[in-house]
Amino acid sequence: MAVSALIVMALTTYVIRVSPFLIFRRKITNKWVQSFLFYVPYVVLAAMTFPAIFYATNNRMASLAGTVVAAGLAYRRKSLLVVALGAALAVLVVECL
Repeated sequence: MAVSALIVMALTTYVIRVSPFLIFRRKITNKWVQSFLFYVPYVVLAAMTFPAIFYATNNRMASLAGTVVAAGLAYRRKSLLVVALGAALAVLVVECL
């Protein structure tokens, strides 16, 4: 049973990854489509990550504080390490209050 489930999952993953190559045989020349496809991975990552931020702790205010601090530091173009540490510190401070 587990082997058949593994085979089905492998085939599903293969079909999902190969289908764009089968559908789009020529290079995409439309600038709008190219710019749209450029941002798809970032949007998918954000859509998967952002809701998880608010379920990481039981305290919604701590999650909101961490999000606001991370967004502010990222907006000021700080490094990823500074953003992550700043958000974690903000959550810790709000959790301890």
